[in-house]
Amino acid sequence: MQQVRGEGLRGAGDTFDMANHKTSAFARALLGTALLMAPVALHAEAAPLKVSGQDAARGVTQVAIGAFNVGFIFKSVDSTKAMDGIVGLAQGTTRAESTLVGITPEIMQAITDAAYADFVTKLGAAGYTLQPTAAMFATPLPHAHPETSPLNVNIALEKKATGKVTFVKPSAIPALYLIPGDFTASGMSSMGLNMNSGQTAYALGQYAKTAGVGVIDVVYLIDFSDVQQKGGFSVKVNSGVSIASNYSRATLIAPTGKQAVIKITDGIAVAGDFATMRDTTSGFTKTTQTATKVLGGLSKLGALRGMGGMGGMFKTGGATKQIEFDAKPENYRAGATEAATLANARIVAQLAALR
Repeated sequence: MQQVRGEGLRGAGDTFDMANHKTSAFARALLGTALLMAPVALHAEAAPLKVSGQDAARGVTQVAIGAFNVGFIFKSVDSTKAMDGIVGLAQGTTRAESTLVGITPEIMQAITDAAYADFVTKLGAAGYTLQPTAAMFATPLPHAHPETSPLNVNIALEKKATGKVTFVKPSAIPALYLIPGDFTASGMSSMGLNMNSGQTAYALGQYAKTAGVGVIDVVYLIDFSDVQQKGGFSVKVNSGVSIASNYSRATLIAPTGKQAVIKITDGIAVAGDFATMRDTTSGFTKTTQTATKVLGGLSKLGALRGMGGMGGMFKTGGATKQIEFDAKPENYRAGATEAATLANARIVAQLAALR
């Protein structure tokens, strides 16, 4: 089944296809038979939001914003296993390495500040009484672990995908706080960050109980690419701007200490001309991949002829496409800000409905 990150994105496309275009008629017939026999999954479209712990939000009208962080993805690595359609041998991993360049810290800060101001305005319009930020942060929060903004984190995205993200807090909030669920860190270096986030969640919960207000934590992950994995044979990458699904959410910590979590489950995409894509795959990488394909062909030949020894001599290999997105800064800033305000509208409307 096709996997898509950043649903509905628009932009220039670039396809990396591992299919063998010289496949024999016999092989194509085998593949066609396999496709006819494959099960077809029929399911309804996913709901735009997933809510858990909704009872915690009931009756909460006075709130403080403890965290509002926008995470900017600057690098993503998406991969899929490639299989040989004739003998069923693994050919390795098809990888698409995408990098965004040209977005400055000042642009990230402007996007985050605009998104936060819009969120505050929408909360007030929805009937919430917002505690001044200074009141919350003037109170010592034992066990809370503020992080440095901007904060760079290696994260796990969909299955077989990783990324590098930079989290930025609004200028109006003195500290960058993260709680469990705000990020899915990748690698051993994130162990300390995971521990800090757990202790911070406890501290914010204690403040909610003491002050008698709900504490809101918001995190949006902004993606710059739309990646589609097609049946193990290819990876297609497009440019775009979206609020990433399943990694963008809001948490309300109630005065009772319980949490209501609202997760965005479908990408909020904005159309526009945000970046110019360039294939930056090095000549060395391309040459290595060509040589690997030759060895892979010998391995498959041995397998077809029943030459187990020869088949085991060579490892079939995958391939890597390196793509660089040269951002158009003002277009990106406008698109990312619009996507965040659309997310704000969805989150605040759901909070008000739970109340």
